[in-house]
Amino acid sequence: MAVEGDPRASAKKSPGDDVEDLPIFNADNLQNNIKSIYYSRTFLSIIGGVIAGIWGFTGLTGFIFYFIVMAAASFSLAAKAKFSVHAYFDSWSRILLDGIFGGLMSFVLFWTFAYDIVHIF
Repeated sequence: MAVEGDPRASAKKSPGDDVEDLPIFNADNLQNNIKSIYYSRTFLSIIGGVIAGIWGFTGLTGFIFYFIVMAAASFSLAAKAKFSVHAYFDSWSRILLDGIFGGLMSFVLFWTFAYDIVHIF
């Protein structure tokens, strides 16, 4: 795809070219960015679960803590992308929602494990 200002781009436009160009993504880069989100969320789910278990969160408090950690992760990922998400991903939902419920099981596993070790044994 030619970029505006690219000398290789044709200066002539036909009458039907007034439609906006759709963004084109490199599939390998997009897939690598999505993997990074999943790895980050999984890692933060494990760390968050251990912290919630050590701090003794039970019930709804632990789940609220998980969603606060995921919200902080979403904000951090957007900040890392300098809030120009469409340069790295195809939509905002990739940063905001992808991997949140996948990491929930890891969170609960490490939350209960750490809670049992610290507060029960």
